[in-house]
Amino acid sequence: MNGLHSFPVTNTAAENRWPGSSRKMCGRTACTLAPDEVSRACSYRNRGGQRRQPRWRDGDTDKYQPSYNKSPQSLSPVLLSQRHFDKNAPVDECVLASMRWGLVPAWFKENDPSKMQYSTNNCRSENILEKKTYKDPLIKGQRCVILADGFYEWRRKEKDKQPFFIYFPQAQGTSHEKTEDHPTSPACNKENSETVCPPEEASHDLTEGGEAPGEWTGWKLLTMAGLFDCWTPPGGGEPLYTYSVITVNASPSLESIHDRMPAILDGEEEVRRWLDFGDVKSLDALKLLQSKNTLTFHPVSQLVNNSRNNSPECLQPVDLKSKKEPKPTASSKMMMSWLTSSTPSKRKEPNTCGSKEESESKKVQCRSTGALHQWLQGANKKPRAK
Repeated sequence: MNGLHSFPVTNTAAENRWPGSSRKMCGRTACTLAPDEVSRACSYRNRGGQRRQPRWRDGDTDKYQPSYNKSPQSLSPVLLSQRHFDKNAPVDECVLASMRWGLVPAWFKENDPSKMQYSTNNCRSENILEKKTYKDPLIKGQRCVILADGFYEWRRKEKDKQPFFIYFPQAQGTSHEKTEDHPTSPACNKENSETVCPPEEASHDLTEGGEAPGEWTGWKLLTMAGLFDCWTPPGGGEPLYTYSVITVNASPSLESIHDRMPAILDGEEEVRRWLDFGDVKSLDALKLLQSKNTLTFHPVSQLVNNSRNNSPECLQPVDLKSKKEPKPTASSKMMMSWLTSSTPSKRKEPNTCGSKEESESKKVQCRSTGALHQWLQGANKKPRAK
């Protein structure tokens, strides 16, 4: 992959307003870690037992922009096998790439991918083998893992839609361990979840050759199964890499919000098997796509309804009963714990300040402190120096 396309990344009016209007799920995510943090959060053990840290494809760190409110057509961090780009790479080597959300099939004949007549943001697991758009990349082994802090989903209630932020429970020292199903635990409560434990400070260093000295113990990224494809304009030009998030029936803990959920890959072994298109054949890989009762959530402000709103308030928990101003929960306290204990020097600022000129005038308000960090610490608190 030499790079991405020159087509504009835009959102339709419908996407900007109500992503849940057609009851299609997973139309928004948040991914707020800086590129180097995403890489550390994706460290894995190779077949020799060494912990490795995936590198970004050349130039893709500049394409990826952390955001509190990512919508379809935006670029997201995606983990995949390096063998898709280098057939001689080790079978277990992974790489990070920035790909556009909304799969454009390789056989699409128009010159402009925005002319596609149907949505490919999500792919129903039960229909993968029935639709050429998804069957082709699956047969080619083009499986990937979409990374995010979590995703937003809307629960219908009469004429209103209440958004929720949904993510992995955060527990100390378990960033890469398989999460057990806890249908009755506080972390999977159907109304809200607030009981989580603060993780330890993350390891920042990297040994020679890309080996990570220890597991990432910061925010545990959500790992969603997906398919990707590579489309080249009929008239020639730069290839466009795009993906679709695979969905399954909602788990018991989430069915009160929506009837679908992303296919979650829980733990390093499931991620490894999904990405290993050489040894793990397509039909065996599909068996990994199960509803998992492992996610937690909290309600958030309707500010997130409009994808143009890209601020920390999108993630802030709200009290649905009191209707008062949002206030921190146990979950948010956990977030604050690890964010304040380890402030990376290379965090990339989410684009919440508009143009460069506006950015300069609003420098104080738009600090490069990452998602959740700004609203948890407060606007006037500075992050601790590394």
